[in-house]
Amino acid sequence: MGKLLRKVTSLFRALSPVKYAYPALDIILPGERQLHLVGSIHMGTRDMMPLPATLLHRLNKADTLIVEADITGGASPFAHSESHPPLAHRLSADNLNTLTRLCDELSIDAEIIASLPGWQVALMLQAQQAQRLGLRPDYGIDYQLLQAAKQRQLSVTELEGPDEQLELLKTLPDNGMSLLTDTLQHWHTNARLLQTMVSWWLETPPGQNQVALPTTFSSELNDVLMHQRNRRWCETLRGLPAGRYVVAVGALHLYGEGNLPDLLKGR
Repeated sequence: MGKLLRKVTSLFRALSPVKYAYPALDIILPGERQLHLVGSIHMGTRDMMPLPATLLHRLNKADTLIVEADITGGASPFAHSESHPPLAHRLSADNLNTLTRLCDELSIDAEIIASLPGWQVALMLQAQQAQRLGLRPDYGIDYQLLQAAKQRQLSVTELEGPDEQLELLKTLPDNGMSLLTDTLQHWHTNARLLQTMVSWWLETPPGQNQVALPTTFSSELNDVLMHQRNRRWCETLRGLPAGRYVVAVGALHLYGEGNLPDLLKGR
């Protein structure tokens, strides 16, 4: 009788999904596996702390917290990088002018970054942009979830881990120069996207099919950084044993074509 009741409850949840005040949805997989899928932001504002009571309640009920990577270790995986030709030789004149202007605005020493791989310069610029918008890593959703999980002695599982993420960046063609050029060319669009994602947590999250996301990646980068990772994560999550899980991934992975929820639902 209890098993039948759980099946009926799962069917009811599937037909009448709960709407949360933050970007999240529940997915029930066969074999009594319950996922609370959360659209995280890796850097947040002070107003995003503490976490919503509903999310903490779901964490308290969970058997495991699943994140892209445990970022609480503190050590930077980017401390040592191979040397590359100067960016002046790798960027177009227009992109080099943009980079020089942004370095001046963000107080970045252009000489120090000149020989770094393109992906690393892109991440440095993006991090500085987020900080200028008032975002901080310790207010990020996944960081707060990890801290809360450790306080509760809840097990944590990584979908990738920092080392795998670093290897992914290293395998980008031309040492990630396309990521750098996209960052430079879509600088203002990326700032608006960051502000939009913050509003999903502080105001109202969008419906699953109500998001028109701006283009900040080339189609090739979007496939590597979004679609391929979504497919890998889907396989990992489908292989979980029975249990209740809070799964925190970047908010953009919940929306758009080839998003993680649709893959998990078999769409």
